[in-house]
Amino acid sequence: MSKSKMLNVKGSEISILSNGNNDFICLTDIAKTKESDSRAADIIKNWIRNRSTIEFIGTWEQLYNPNFKVVEFDHFKMNAGLPSFVLSPGQWVEKTDAIGIYVQKGKFGGTYAHKDIAFEFCSAISPIFKIYLIKEFQRLKDEENAKLNINWNIQRTLSKVNYRIHTDAIKENLIPAEIDKSQAKYIYANESDVLNIALFGKTAKIWREENPNIKGNIRDQASIEQLVVLSNVESINAILIHQGIQQFDRLLQLNQMAISQMKSLIKHSVIVNKLK
Repeated sequence: MSKSKMLNVKGSEISILSNGNNDFICLTDIAKTKESDSRAADIIKNWIRNRSTIEFIGTWEQLYNPNFKVVEFDHFKMNAGLPSFVLSPGQWVEKTDAIGIYVQKGKFGGTYAHKDIAFEFCSAISPIFKIYLIKEFQRLKDEENAKLNINWNIQRTLSKVNYRIHTDAIKENLIPAEIDKSQAKYIYANESDVLNIALFGKTAKIWREENPNIKGNIRDQASIEQLVVLSNVESINAILIHQGIQQFDRLLQLNQMAISQMKSLIKHSVIVNKLK
């Protein structure tokens, strides 16, 4: 996981780690708002050994974790409440392969939990603090979504600029001087679909037939990563057109380029996250 954000909730700093689209809130930081630093771990252990807690986090895992060990979960649930029963977050994760709770080592060390579980923990610690935590967390997500939309629009604009370069290359190299407007439009649409097929694997018409209830077109529904690659293949296609390379051969090259670049963006997701 990577360090994400630090929330300030009623004067207390609550750290968040991100794993893709999932946010994990630090239970240790929440516990510190109730007791001293030295007692935070004990508060979490006392909470997790409670029967209602085990039932909650176990049900959460069964909903979202296909590898969750239900047999081990049943064992913990059966022993919960006994005076001799002890359980730590690390033991829970190790025995059940849970993914909703995460124990972080090092600089930002502590026990982290998926936001659903973290809010439940906060209910046990302080329902009032939970309200403020949810408010600050939602503010953070609103800010991130706003930034994401801005970057999406920037990439969409860049794609449109490169598309102008792309269509100019088509006009100069593929459209005969005496061609009429209807023929010109056909060629533009045809070349546009070269890019669509190279990146999305289908033409704009096929996408529309498959998605009759979605507003916009295939490119309006593209991710930031796809728009980055689209911008690149538009520029490269313009160069290939100027070089006189036939459409079929260009499609093969552009498709391989799109595959390579998408793989690179996915592999180096940290770079993409910075754009977001």
